[in-house]
Amino acid sequence: MDFPTRRIKDSYEQFPRQMKVAARWLVDHPTEVALLSMREQARRARVPPATLTRLAKRLGFNGFDNLKEVFADSVRGVPESFGGEELLARGEIAGDGVLICDTVNTLQGHLSRLAQPSAIATLAAAADLIAEAKQMFCIGRRLSFPVAYLMHHLGSLLGSPTTLIDGMGGTSDDALRSIGPEDALLAVTVSPYTRFTVQAAEFAVSRGAKLVALTDSDLSPIARSSQVVIRVRTEVPSFIHTMTPALAAIECLMELIAARRGHCALKALAANEEHLAGFDSYILNSGVSTNSS
Repeated sequence: MDFPTRRIKDSYEQFPRQMKVAARWLVDHPTEVALLSMREQARRARVPPATLTRLAKRLGFNGFDNLKEVFADSVRGVPESFGGEELLARGEIAGDGVLICDTVNTLQGHLSRLAQPSAIATLAAAADLIAEAKQMFCIGRRLSFPVAYLMHHLGSLLGSPTTLIDGMGGTSDDALRSIGPEDALLAVTVSPYTRFTVQAAEFAVSRGAKLVALTDSDLSPIARSSQVVIRVRTEVPSFIHTMTPALAAIECLMELIAARRGHCALKALAANEEHLAGFDSYILNSGVSTNSS
């Protein structure tokens, strides 16, 4: 399967628009490529069946069936996404419990991928890169913002110089002014990709900064120029996509960074606890007050 996938990645920018859509389907859904008919794959990818045939021939195969055979060894379960009307109908027929169980089971599958050797190696490479950076920048827009914020927050707790590009007052561009070759940018975006996140990633790379992409596809606009691509699944049996795997990936990543920072991380955490205690930030005892007055 590496052969067609690698060729797709190398040639992706030269493909026509619809062929790009079909190519992404192949890269992101190898199990469906192996198991489903060409017509059903075309329906799910939202391209004409002829586009899949033309793509197969462009990749050097006689037809789509020959390309499909290459993917046959890759078998993995990928949940079906439902539109709004389909979701309502499924809820009426199957009930609330089935909808919830389907989503939870899907999330369990997504999260388990983070424990696979390839994902562990990717997270370790990202941790090495970030731990060595002079300054860490984080960006994520819309539904990806909580993921970027979590990275910024945990990085700050560990004493890592971290800047969140949140754009308050229209200052997004200003936050990137100082980025340079000794810095790293964590960019978070999944389909549909936010324009400014892609622009920020391109700008950071142009300034020599290292780019870590947290995204949903190896063909994502931020993946192609990044040093490390942390890929997460976003499909759930619903009309929305999930960011739960992305949040979990950040938590795993920060555990690795904390281990690399060692005693420096412990000192930073202790200093942060002391600071919060000084401001009486948290209610640490939820029981009844012992104050006799």
